Amino acid sequence: MIPFIVTTLFAFLLYLVLTAGAGDLVWWSYSEIAAGIVLSLITAALSRTFFCRNRDYRMANPVRLILLLFYIVCPFFIEMAKANLEVAYRVITGRIRPGIVRISPGLKTDFGVALLANSITLTPGTLTVSVDDDTGDFYVHMINIRKGLETKKITESEDVFTLFQFPAWIRRIAE
Repeated sequence: MIPFIVTTLFAFLLYLVLTAGAGDLVWWSYSEIAAGIVLSLITAALSRTFFCRNRDYRMANPVRLILLLFYIVCPFFIEMAKANLEVAYRVITGRIRPGIVRISPGLKTDFGVALLANSITLTPGTLTVSVDDDTGDFYVHMINIRKGLETKKITESEDVFTLFQFPAWIRRIAE
């Protein structure tokens, strides 16, 4: 029953965010709220085992959701903007040295691994090529890597590139 309730609440909150500002009552009309409740119940009935697969309700904590929103708005957006400028510079000047590096972020949860992989891939100039399930290492293609890094396993303690603030944030959110 708990997975059903958690999935319903999450689906309803997502519906409210996506339809905000379209109605008369504060931001929603009565019919929109009713439709949101019905759609959330249907969504929960169909996906409760997927959304709460391992009975881990850690992401149902409102503090973690606020941290996730803050992560997307502040550090992720800032790094994405800086990466856009760096990629533009590298493309204009032709100073690129592409390669694949192995990163060991030390994340334990599936959500954390997925969030980091997507954050890296959405940042211009980088692409998560693979994630090793046994060791948790990420293989990341970068548009410009420093000499010697292509054969070295990078740990979080080394300040090689700015993507390493991502694992620290993701640990606060997902673990």
